[in-house]
Amino acid sequence: MTHIAIIGFGEAGQIYAEGLARKATIRVWDKKLMGSEAASLCARAQQLNVGLATSLGEAIQGADLILSLVTAGNAREVAEQAAPLLVSGQHFLDFNSVSPATKQAAAEAVKHGKGNYLDVAVMAPVPPKRLATPLLLAGPHADLLAETLTSLDCHARAVSDSIGDVSAIKMCRSVMIKGLEALTTECLSAAQQYGVEDAVLASLHASFPSMGWNDQLPHYLISRVAEHGVRRAEEMGEVVKTLQDAGVDAMMSKAIRQVQAALPAKMTERGILYSDLQPFVWQTSLNTLK
Repeated sequence: MTHIAIIGFGEAGQIYAEGLARKATIRVWDKKLMGSEAASLCARAQQLNVGLATSLGEAIQGADLILSLVTAGNAREVAEQAAPLLVSGQHFLDFNSVSPATKQAAAEAVKHGKGNYLDVAVMAPVPPKRLATPLLLAGPHADLLAETLTSLDCHARAVSDSIGDVSAIKMCRSVMIKGLEALTTECLSAAQQYGVEDAVLASLHASFPSMGWNDQLPHYLISRVAEHGVRRAEEMGEVVKTLQDAGVDAMMSKAIRQVQAALPAKMTERGILYSDLQPFVWQTSLNTLK
């Protein structure tokens, strides 16, 4: 049976741990296990019937695949910490949403050890599709690892032998996806203050009838900012880096980063958790945060 270490036991890490446990032995590690969230993470691991490691080294030991599912700000550091611990035949799969340059730096660190590095781009929110979420792979072992992940019920496709290629796809896509979330939040926050939100949504629906502006789309887009804005703002920092490395000024991406960060910052200021806003209705939620 395949042995898999999952580094990062947040939302995505838990989903992959649960899904992959059907066909593999799973051991997880998260630095939050050393802090105030340890009890809840231990309970979650027990519920999913996956093993908990006491350190990064213990998690990696004996694993065939190491899946890094941490935050953008921690991605390179985790790769650098894992690099000297890897042995021949182990594959470090970097699932994190970071710039091609960050992936290349992480790959260089792993290259100095004995393991293999793979650039993985997660091309949609992990919930609701879970293991069926599309994954793009790049690196010298992309074809082999795409087959391995597919055998574990993941939806993986090898795209390139070059580290950074699929991250470039993900980062450029994020300008549009995170931008649409930010624009919707800003647009409807203002429309609500003027009392014209229904007219604005009707106009958007008339212009783009297939998108769902008259249904669930506004709730979904703004809820993503409320729930994941901190992480998305961090990812947009990597997007800015990606664009600037290509000679693009990234003015819009800088603004998207600010909007993504602003809503959760306001929630923190008011002592409001995302769970307090459930079921999420954008009108009620924005009114609460006035």
